[in-house]
Parts: sequence; structure tokens; C-alpha cells
Amino acid sequence: MLTTRYVTGSPNWLELGTPDIEGAGAFYGGLFGWTFQSAGPQAGGYGMFQLGGKTAAGAMTVPPEQGAAAWNLYFQSPDADATAKRVRDGGGTVVAEPMDVFDLGRMAIFTDPAGVGFATWQPGTNKGLDVLNETGSLRWAELYTPDTESALGFYRSIFGWEEFGVPIPGGDTYTTVNPAGAGPQGMFAGLVPLETDATEAADGPYWLPYFEVDDTDASVAQAEKLGGKVRLAPLDLEDVGRIAKLADPFGARFAVIKSVPQG
Repeated sequence: MLTTRYVTGSPNWLELGTPDIEGAGAFYGGLFGWTFQSAGPQAGGYGMFQLGGKTAAGAMTVPPEQGAAAWNLYFQSPDADATAKRVRDGGGTVVAEPMDVFDLGRMAIFTDPAGVGFATWQPGTNKGLDVLNETGSLRWAELYTPDTESALGFYRSIFGWEEFGVPIPGGDTYTTVNPAGAGPQGMFAGLVPLETDATEAADGPYWLPYFEVDDTDASVAQAEKLGGKVRLAPLDLEDVGRIAKLADPFGARFAVIKSVPQG
């Protein structure tokens, strides 16, 4: 599971790019109880979504001509420059070269060989998100990709991920990943063949973040009330929880889940 005891290859930051930071703040505030806190004028409008005083995500304004509204997932690296080299060597693209963010850490932004955006964070004084798994915070992630085997090979070469197959009803297997040495208990994401999910296939490959909620159906109703869109109506996944897929008013895709308690 996700943990704030971050290690190489684990998700350690999540960031929203949106054309309307105030509108996004109102939407996610009404949905998850987040409040937006600016990082100050020196940060160029960047800020953090806070949940009970803890950072649940970052956010920045991205004008429409610079890209669509989207959530971007960061993975921990001990050396952002070395990670950028491995991305290039593995067939990915370095979108933003490694750069220092004050004394907070060092970051870089990439796309994988299928064109999926992701990023890396080499911690400085900022070790990463303060809260995970709790109501209103990141719980899980899924990579929708045209070729799961190729994607596994790529991310394994970048972050050292290990895989674990989880049987699902119907005889299929859900491929999960975890940081090197963490074992199945450390799984934090699943990889899904894009063509098997009609909800996702039309919009192309990407990383989908899941946020924990107390009531999936109530969260879906609230998202609609706040101007969001339902991409997949609530449904139950055996031994996992009740999920739904949504988009915020500006088009950023995400999902919510009421998890089944694990023994």
C-alpha cells in the first residue's frame, strides 16, 4: 500500500495542472475538504491542497495552450539526473530537464514510450506528500497503457519496480507494482491494458489517481453538483471497494474509492 515512508520508486507527490486554480480549489474543496495554500509569490502561483493542515497534493495554473488539465504523479528518485538519463535510454522523453526547486528538492518531468506523462522528485527539505490513504487523499493509481509488458519493462528500468499478479474474477490477472524489495504489501498501482477499458480507450493512455472517500455514491453526487463529470458510475470490485471515475470541471481525470477494510 501507499506509505509516506518514501523509498526509491514510490509515489511521493501528486500535482494538478489546471487552467483555473480558484475554480479547481472550489471543486476539490467541496469534494474532499481541501484548502488551497499558496507557496508564495516566489513560487509563481504554485500551491498546495491541504487536508487538515497536511499536504494532500500540489497544484499550478497551466494555460490551455500549454496543455490539458491533468493530474501528474511523481515517483521518488535518489538522483533526478540519473533518472532522466535512464528515461532517455529507455525510449521515454524528458519534457522538463532536472531542476532544483529552492531547497525543497529536485524534479524532472517525462513521458514514457507510450506518451504517458509522469515525473520524479528527489527530496530535499520537502520529503513528499504528508497524507495518503486517508479520506480525501491519494489511495491508489492505475496506468492505462497500450502494452503492459513494455510499460513494466520501462518503469522497471527507471525505478526498479517489481510486479505482482492479483487474480480477479473471470480468471484474469491484475498486474500490480511495488518498489524494489517491498513485496506485495508495498503495491501502490496497477497496470491495465488500454483496450480492455472502454471508459479509458477513447482518451488515450495516462496515470489515473484514486482518492479515498467515505461514500462513493455521495462523492459522485457531490462532484456532479460542483460541475464535475461522471466517467464511470459507481461499481463494486470484490475485495477491493466501490469505485467511480470522474473528471473535474476542467477535464482533469481522477477516480474515487471507498476501500474494503483489509484484515
